Amino acid sequence: METRISFTSGRKITVLETAEELLCNSTTNACYIECSYYDFSQIKNFTEPKTFDLEINHEDNTRVDFSICDTLSKCTVVDCLPGDISKLLKKKAEKLNMPKDMRNILNIKRMCKDVIFHEAVLDTYISVEKKAIHGIINMNNSEKSKTYYQEDLSIIVVKMNLSTTNEFVQIAAPGVFNCDEVADTQIPVEPFNNENESKIGIVTYDSDQHLKLKARNKLFSSKVIRIEVPGRDIVNLINPLNMSFKLNYTNDTSNYNLSCQFYDENGDRTWKADGCNTTPISDNVVECYCNHMTPFAVLLINLNDSTISKKQWEILSYISYVGCGLSTFFSATTVLSFIFNSNARAEVSSGIHVSLSGALFLLNMSFMLSEWAATLTVKEVCVFIAVTIHYSLLCSFTWMAIEALHLYLLLIRVFNIYIRHYMVKLSLIGWGVPAVIVGGLLSVNTMYGITEMTFYDTNTTNQICWIRDPHVLYGVNIFYFSIVFLFNLAILITVSRQILRLRHVSNRHDKMQVWKDAGTVLGLMCLVGTTWGLAFFSYGYINYPILYLFCILNTMQGFYIFVWMCGTARKNRAQTPHSKSKSTLDSSK
Repeated sequence: METRISFTSGRKITVLETAEELLCNSTTNACYIECSYYDFSQIKNFTEPKTFDLEINHEDNTRVDFSICDTLSKCTVVDCLPGDISKLLKKKAEKLNMPKDMRNILNIKRMCKDVIFHEAVLDTYISVEKKAIHGIINMNNSEKSKTYYQEDLSIIVVKMNLSTTNEFVQIAAPGVFNCDEVADTQIPVEPFNNENESKIGIVTYDSDQHLKLKARNKLFSSKVIRIEVPGRDIVNLINPLNMSFKLNYTNDTSNYNLSCQFYDENGDRTWKADGCNTTPISDNVVECYCNHMTPFAVLLINLNDSTISKKQWEILSYISYVGCGLSTFFSATTVLSFIFNSNARAEVSSGIHVSLSGALFLLNMSFMLSEWAATLTVKEVCVFIAVTIHYSLLCSFTWMAIEALHLYLLLIRVFNIYIRHYMVKLSLIGWGVPAVIVGGLLSVNTMYGITEMTFYDTNTTNQICWIRDPHVLYGVNIFYFSIVFLFNLAILITVSRQILRLRHVSNRHDKMQVWKDAGTVLGLMCLVGTTWGLAFFSYGYINYPILYLFCILNTMQGFYIFVWMCGTARKNRAQTPHSKSKSTLDSSK
């Protein structure tokens, strides 16, 4: 049936109702329409279009209330806009008329689907839908068990005569429209011991995308069911609720684990596994044991997912902030000591160390501001922080490669290595190449900004300022660092062999010299950034020991460089002026 409504204000509304869908479109937006019941089929010979006059009761920019003359039908049309739909839902929640308003609430979801998924409306809709379900369960009926079928869900309401029951009451959660049952539930009577009779409702969802929206990286392998006792929150059960879910695989599950989870309506409003145990029974049946009653489902958790738990994130964040804070302080100290020390400025090696310290200072400082900037309403600040982090990260990698190159020239190719304007050329490479890469990415407006880290145990998210496109994140950074890492590793191995060869030539095999050489190699590893290679051992999955080592070693790199420069300066002061090595590299030309 198609209904066309025209108003004197020029607004036009078209309503199309078929067996499959219900659509409402106004002049400018999709809309929701709700009318009191009127059976148009009572009109004889209703084969030709029929015109009815309207009486406008209220009209504004986004809502119209009107009556259809010659009928008893009153209608309301509301544009599908977040603020208006949210207001409509809250108004309905104040006084629900069951079962009519259950159908109306589901129609709001069908007709304004995109708006229901809006962040400002979703939680309101879920709350009002739950209240409507409680209204259905509380409806008076004399039957011990009754099932209500709607197009989006079915509700089985069971009256439990607790004086004659055992420890559990077994109820099958039906599919929508009498399809096969989706779960067999055993309800513990423990919470109802002081009651003679109680009603329990089990809801099976067919259209459940509003509950799945915040699942993000999780796949559902069963229908979503909701177990409700009106007026009560059933938690901390001694005898757990037992649900046997029938699975409906639609994806390759070789890289997934099954997990019984619930939708936390009273907390983070995300899917969690807290209080639930998962027991696979067969290829298509999983038993879930939970100590509370809420919306449940069986989810597939990706074994290769690189997200971490919220607790581990908090610990790693604490370690990172402490390490970055120390590294920032010592990097700044290194730069300032270089500026005010004329002897240090004369050394090319010191200039390279300070350039790396400057890049690390910028990296650590911007990293510590990342989460804070993501909370600001001015999104340009977050973009600036994300760009600064990426630029300083690439600069750090580049200067690590320059450290390795300079080390090779000093220790391996000692002679005939005069390079004109050596430091100037290194600076152009160290600061210029990353600028070209980041500048190219910055030309894409959506490349930098707020990105979310999802915790697998709570499915809550933490916002940071970083690269938004994962392909660019891994494609650019991993490729860039891989080249630097392989280059630095090859030079480190060459230099280590050279140090070992020199020790054999000098015939010094005492333990003290061995420890000194080992310390020199470890210092060089930190200097050229080989510790960043730990990232390769945790790529694609979470390896917590490696992740902790990665955070500790790399956030402290600025401190290591400070110690290295202090040790080098002390060694140089201990030498006589005649024993100073003459560099063949000219930094002033």
